[in-house]
Amino acid sequence: MKNLIIRTIALVFIASAFQGCNDKTFERVTYEANVPVYMPFSEFRSSFAKSEPQEITTPGKIYFKDNYLFVNEYGKGIHVIDNSDPSDPKKLAFYKILGNIDMAIRGNILFADSYIDLVAIDITDINNPVEKGRLKNIFPEIVPEGDKWYPYSNVDKSKGVIVDWEVKTITEEREAPDYGGILLREDFISFMSANKTGGSISNSAGFAGSMARFMLNEQYLYLIALPWRLKTVDVTTPSQLIVKDSIDVSRNMETLYRMGNRLFVGTTTGMLIYDINNPEKPVQLAKYDHITACDPVVSDGNYAYVTLRTGTMCTNGSNLLEVIDISSITNPYLVKSYPMFNPHGLGVDGDLLFVCDGNAGLKIYDKSDPLQILNRLIAHYKDFNTFDVIPLDNILMLVGEKGIYQYDYSDPKNIKQISQLKILDK
Repeated sequence: MKNLIIRTIALVFIASAFQGCNDKTFERVTYEANVPVYMPFSEFRSSFAKSEPQEITTPGKIYFKDNYLFVNEYGKGIHVIDNSDPSDPKKLAFYKILGNIDMAIRGNILFADSYIDLVAIDITDINNPVEKGRLKNIFPEIVPEGDKWYPYSNVDKSKGVIVDWEVKTITEEREAPDYGGILLREDFISFMSANKTGGSISNSAGFAGSMARFMLNEQYLYLIALPWRLKTVDVTTPSQLIVKDSIDVSRNMETLYRMGNRLFVGTTTGMLIYDINNPEKPVQLAKYDHITACDPVVSDGNYAYVTLRTGTMCTNGSNLLEVIDISSITNPYLVKSYPMFNPHGLGVDGDLLFVCDGNAGLKIYDKSDPLQILNRLIAHYKDFNTFDVIPLDNILMLVGEKGIYQYDYSDPKNIKQISQLKILDK
């Protein structure tokens, strides 16, 4: 009888213990967080509009096509500028494209990202653009940046497109952790940030700066859909954009640059080179590795020129200009590295190399001898923050913090600034 009583008490104790394991302890938590502001999908996908020219306040990417210069207004749309006379550029219109960062133009069709979508816009009449097609949700993770000091909370993308964030006080009940302190939920959401009045548009593609993440090849558009995903879109029919290929890489891609049948991809840890003889399906040919750093790349066919910089997404990097021999396309190797201040975009034309060196301004070098570039500085425009350039037909188009600048470099010994579109101080 005594043993039976002991066993019964033990069973009751064990049952109580298991019952206790099923009980959950909750606690009330209050914290500050980025709370999404949604725009209904129907409203978002009918928001494209053209307006009269607007002040440029936060310029981003640049693109040039048939005497028009297109300048991205970061996250808001595209300024259209008549650049038939580079010494006297004139703003013509503004295309409102919510969440826009990048662009490319084939023939009379402008392709632009708009938060999660890719939009095709007919600009045959530059003053009367018409949306022709939209590839929905090709950039599923793209959202605006919130306040960096606060976590993200209450994200439900089924409610619409996230177009902004509000910092609010959140109070909620959570299951208490099994250790002291509070563990806040942090949803990290990345923002991938880490070219004549009355004239006509030709059937060819335009020219992008070196910071582009859109690149055209015949009827195909290559784009960085996510930092690790390169997509190929058939844009033959603007009303029916079709994803033809998708490549995942084990790197964070940043920029695209095309030369002939080669696609150069700048990443935070090196340069990738793809064969695009079959434009529908890029095939990797080679890779070149470097230390972690932000990385745009251009090429003149014999060499690739890469700028590495420290920055928000590249805090472990260095500030360098690297010259890479690509004469053997499958075995690129470093020729020489040159110290820079904080280089961003760059461009090449003939023997000239243009480097936007951040707050150190624009530097122009003679690159004919890759081992002597730093010793062959032709011109240095100091004391303004530079971002990216397009050198074309002896005219350099440059976007910087204070304006859109243009230079005549037809005489390399007498390069001169010919115009500036000033940026409105915020």
